[in-house]
Amino acid sequence: MNRIVYMVLKKFGKVPGAWFKLLNYAKNTDKYPQLEKYQHIRYIFKEAIDGGNIDLEIYGTENIPIKDGFMMISNHQGLFDIMAIAAGCERPWRAVLKKELYDIPFMKQIVDCTHSYPMDREDLRQSMKVIQAVTKDLQNGDNFLIFPEGTRSKLGNKTIDFHSGTFKCATKSKCDILPIALIDCYKVLDQKGHKPVKVQLHYLKPITFDEYEGMNTTELANLVRSRIDATLEQYSEE
Repeated sequence: MNRIVYMVLKKFGKVPGAWFKLLNYAKNTDKYPQLEKYQHIRYIFKEAIDGGNIDLEIYGTENIPIKDGFMMISNHQGLFDIMAIAAGCERPWRAVLKKELYDIPFMKQIVDCTHSYPMDREDLRQSMKVIQAVTKDLQNGDNFLIFPEGTRSKLGNKTIDFHSGTFKCATKSKCDILPIALIDCYKVLDQKGHKPVKVQLHYLKPITFDEYEGMNTTELANLVRSRIDATLEQYSEE
């Protein structure tokens, strides 16, 4: 049985109420506080994790910056990544996601609730507008999640190239960067069936502006990737 189907069936009694509440939040998103909407999204994700036979091990929550206006940079292994990161982080955040995800039911509602930004990487003008908007929002104290690989890695617990343009938001806003290393998250939806699976989420030590001041975006991308890669190598069993 597909793991998503198994999640839904196991939590069937809670699905309708959670879904219609999410629809209401998405349709009337400006009427509700950001924290209230985010807490409901976390509730859905945590129920899905419990119902999906997923053992999510979370490390380094003490590294999440105390001050809002930080950017989370994570390796990307699949759709489960967002669920894992939200489950581990109590602080509301928004995301920059590829535009194709906005066409998927449930993901569309998540984007609307969090005021996240769909990005069309093929449209340079639209991408620049998103970068400018995210920079401004970071300066105003919003937190963001970005996957600099641009698409999921199909190499298991190995990253692919980080797009340096992702880091323009950081260098312009001078925000703290919170690297995140996800391990074995690809197994959640890639493996057939719904047998128990163990995944890891590591919030790494933040990189402050004082540490990366003077770096160009390529150097910063390489720095962040190197720290994520080191964690993947250390804790992955592959």
